Order: sequence, then C-alpha cells, then structure tokens
Amino acid sequence: MPRHKRDVGRLAFIATFVAISLADTGAGGEDVARLGDELTPVGAERAGNAAGTIPAWTGGITTPPAGYVEGDWHEDPYAADSALFTIDASNVDEYAERLSEGQKALLLAYPETRRMPVYPTRRSASYPDWVYDAIRSNATNAQLVEAGKGGVTDSKVTSPFPIPASAVEVIWNHTLRFRGIRVSRRVGSAAVTRRGNYSVVTAQQEVGVPYASPRATAFQRAHPNVMLALKSKTIAPSLSSGDGFLVIEPIDQTRHPRKAWSYSRGLRRVLRNPYFGYHYDAPDSDGLRTVDELDLFNGPPDRFDWRIIGKRELYVPYNAYRLHGDTVAASEILGVGHIAPERTRYELHRVWVVEGLLRPGQKHVYSRRVFYHDEDSWQILVSDSYDVEGQLWRVAESHALNYYEVPVPSDTLQVFHDLRERRYFVFGLDEGLTAPRYFEGGDPREFSPNALLYYVR
Repeated sequence: MPRHKRDVGRLAFIATFVAISLADTGAGGEDVARLGDELTPVGAERAGNAAGTIPAWTGGITTPPAGYVEGDWHEDPYAADSALFTIDASNVDEYAERLSEGQKALLLAYPETRRMPVYPTRRSASYPDWVYDAIRSNATNAQLVEAGKGGVTDSKVTSPFPIPASAVEVIWNHTLRFRGIRVSRRVGSAAVTRRGNYSVVTAQQEVGVPYASPRATAFQRAHPNVMLALKSKTIAPSLSSGDGFLVIEPIDQTRHPRKAWSYSRGLRRVLRNPYFGYHYDAPDSDGLRTVDELDLFNGPPDRFDWRIIGKRELYVPYNAYRLHGDTVAASEILGVGHIAPERTRYELHRVWVVEGLLRPGQKHVYSRRVFYHDEDSWQILVSDSYDVEGQLWRVAESHALNYYEVPVPSDTLQVFHDLRERRYFVFGLDEGLTAPRYFEGGDPREFSPNALLYYVR
C-alpha cells in the first residue's frame, strides 16, 4: 500500500472527530466568543503544544524591528536564532510524522544535498486590528455559494470562516485571507533545469485588492464582486520585455468568472484570454506550474471534492528572511534539484490538512491534492499533488515571512518541484530589485484592458 494511503488511514479518526465536532457547533455566538480568547483572532489555537515545541501565540510581530524604515527590505528579527537540528535522508524516518509525503520524497530524491534546517518556532503572524474585527464579523455573516464551489457572500477584508465547518471553508480562508490592499512589486522567476541552469524572468506587478479595503473605495463601487486585480509586465530578459497580462479575480465566480487579457509585443495588441485557470501551464514556468498553483492554490475549488483530514504539527517554511532582499543573489538560492538549504528556515507549526479528490467528469492534471494550511494565517505553506495514476508528482512550498510594516504574513519565495522531471520553478526572486510597497487606494481605471496597453508600453 502506498505510504500516503497509510497516512490517510492513520489520520482518519482525526478527520471524523473534526467533521463531527465542527458540524455540531457551527459558528454561533458561543463559538465566535472563543475568538481572541482560547483561539487567536483568526481562529488558531492560542496555546502552545504539550511538548513546548510550539509556543503560545502572543500577538505575533506587532512592531517593526528598531531602525526599520518603511520601504526598506525586511531585516530578519530572528537572525540570532540557531538551528535546533537538521533533517535529511539519513534521519527522515525519525521525523516522518511531522513531514508531508512530498517533503519526505524530496529528501530521499536528493540524499546528498537536500536538507531541512529546523529552527525554534516563532509564531510571528499578525494583522492589523481592523482585520481582526473583520474576521470576527465574517464568522457570523459569511455564507458559501453553491456549497463553496462558486464563492462566498457577506464576507469582507479577509478569511470568512475562522471556525471552519468544512474543508472548502478552509480553502476559502486561504483564498480570501488579507494580503494587503494595494501592492506594487517587482519579482523574478526561474525554471531551473536538471543541471541547475536557469534564466531569470523579471516582472513588474501591480495588485489591487478591493475586497481587503475596510471602507468602500472607488474600486469597490465600480467592481463590487472583484477580489483582486493583477497587472503584470515583463521587463527582462529583453526577448520578452514588454509582454504583459491582466487578471480580474472575482469573489463569487458563479456570477462573473475570472477574466484575463494578455499583451504581446509582437502583436502589439491586447487580447482577451478565453480560458485562463485550473490546470493550464502558467506563463514563463516551462510547464512546471499550473495556473491554479500560484500562491499554491487560487481560483474556484469546484473541480475537486474536499475533506478535512485533520490538524497536525508539521515542519513548514517560515520566517524566511534569509531568502529575502535585493542583495540575495539568485545564484545563492538556486542549486541543482532544489534551493540552497542554508538559506531556508523550517519551524514546527500546527496546520490544517485538507485533501481534494478530482470530481468525476472534471478535468485536471492532478487527481489528488493535499494542502497544509498554517493555522496562524490560513496560508497554504506546503502542497502535495498527485498525477492521474495516483502517484506523487509535484511538491510546492511557500516560504513565508511577516511584512511587518503592514503587518501581513505572506510569501517571499514560492518553490514548485517536479519529482518526475527532477526540475523546479521559483517565483519571488529579489536580486537587484526594489522592496514591495504596501499602501491603500487604487483607482479602478488602473486595472482595465486599456490600462494594460499603456502599462506595458
């Protein structure tokens, strides 16, 4: 029997307990009262674990480190920490209960070089107080559309279900979590060959998230069902410089499906993409990432049947400040088979484990997906994806940190491994670039096909 099936069986009792407990309680007044008490404001367990290896949540990072100037790259507030131990192929069995199947497969695939340095757990995730107020409101008001397959209504700003009653609610907590209102960023990506060769593609991106605004904005009034809008243009290498795309992501996708446009420098025209989502290859990824794997998962969850396997403790990438900053060269990060272990930081955190099985009659390159959601942020930090034969195929990790000027936990580097091709793709390289800027506002005219035309020129 494959190992992943044994793991599912071992955790089946947890899934049953969680499903029954949550179905019985719902998110009534008594449950909402737990938020900010025994639960954190976002619904995580406030207390640490019995072993003391996971501390209690005490608010996360509430102020930037001394000397930080907004607009600078983010200094590591835990730079003095030393690794407690390192996991590799020689001791993977000793730590197997706290690793995903994909993480174990990666350690065994590169026994000489792949390592996971484990550091003290720092529950650094934090959000502004008004985000906590919004999630508390969502707990009693948010509703699923078509059992969650279409979207969510009566939710605002952030995750709608801090006390989830189903797996699809956990998925929507990730999809709708607060990630800033308006973000301007420059990011690098690279598809790394088996021999470790790569070419970095750099893009300038503008992201507007009207859903995240605590008050009605011009963008919200013009587009009340828009979760976010993303405008991107390639600035390097010169061969593809000037190409761009625009995506408008709705909240309730039963009314308005995702819209996407692209601009090709060769055609010098903005064209509507008739289909942009799900299992289609992502741009510039060399076929190593699907469209719905950006952020480890995005878009509607309607092609899979989802269930909660349970909560468990897992070693996940966290507080990844060593991968962050314009002075961290791509050559210091990108190696043969995987990124440089000495630049990574893993910590023990509690995660929600959610499994998705491809629904009969639906099409996708994956037949099964397992997501590991950080309880302190609802962000998916690890995902394991299986092919149509049920074999583990791809493993992704989101190396996260706290952008403490907001504050907001988010990724700094996403890494997508293909076990068959023995290749990987990264998104979020910072070398020689400027720090992302978080601010409020956003004019809806910034995110239109005409705006894309002027943006890329």
